[in-house]
Amino acid sequence: MTSTAAGGGQLWAISDLHIGYDENRALVERMHPESDEDWLLVAGDVAETVDDIRWALGTLAGRFRKVVWAPGNHELWTHPKDTVTLRGVARYDHLVEQCRDLGVITPEDPYPVWEGPGGPVAVAPLFLLYDYSFLPAGCATKDEGLEYAHGTGVVCADERLLHPDPYPSREAWCRARVEETERRLAGLPDGLPVVLVNHYPLHRHPTAVLWYPEFAMWCGTVLTDDWHRRFNVHTMVYGHLHIPRSTRQDGVRFEEVSVGYPREWRKRPAPPGRLRRIVPGEEPGTEADTGTGTGTGTGTGAESESGSGSVAGEGGGR
Repeated sequence: MTSTAAGGGQLWAISDLHIGYDENRALVERMHPESDEDWLLVAGDVAETVDDIRWALGTLAGRFRKVVWAPGNHELWTHPKDTVTLRGVARYDHLVEQCRDLGVITPEDPYPVWEGPGGPVAVAPLFLLYDYSFLPAGCATKDEGLEYAHGTGVVCADERLLHPDPYPSREAWCRARVEETERRLAGLPDGLPVVLVNHYPLHRHPTAVLWYPEFAMWCGTVLTDDWHRRFNVHTMVYGHLHIPRSTRQDGVRFEEVSVGYPREWRKRPAPPGRLRRIVPGEEPGTEADTGTGTGTGTGTGAESESGSGSVAGEGGGR
């Protein structure tokens, strides 16, 4: 782990910037810290191309004292519009090197310790993927779940664009990441709280509000169901669902901090691109502390079988 000197500042979080949309790129251009000591946690889905990812993380790293990144599924896509054609682990490793060049902390680096107000708190960016174990009701296997999802037309674009090479499957890659991450978290000092930053929620409960519940298969793994209890978790920060809100599970705070697509955030009363304060915690009574947030509950992250990228006017290959 690495540590910072005690001082002021706040630890903020955001995710699902999706700067391929001009409106979202403009939001990043306007993001600034409140003080020179502020940190920013970015919980994935910055963009689909390496150039866009570098621009966004580099812009933010030039403003915040420290930026911590956990990858989302969009960063891992081998997308036709990206000149970088690496797949799977090779693409992830390339992104890690890009982040290190920018001074951005990744899941492969020592966990930094926030020593400012509300600290000390370790910050652990995670890369865990999913293993199709958040199955639809009535389905007992991945194959049954995928058959059901194809029948509804709600299928994540990962099935075409996120390659697990050299692993034989995304779930095999997930299992390997879970085992390695579990070992690292178990090595944290006793008594030191930790903020876990992952693109996907570590427990299934946040997916209960999805309009298309079959999409939960691409939202995490039951292998992490008890991590918020096993480890000394201060807050679990995640994105992916595009339903920004605060919930609690077994007394532990779960914060969904995504921006989402313009068609989603335009419907919300709160200004888009608002950073969520993680440490110190939000004051009681603020939007982030209500347990309801501003999400519309669409949260499909899917694309239709026709390839149009939408399901009933929502979705878009999250």
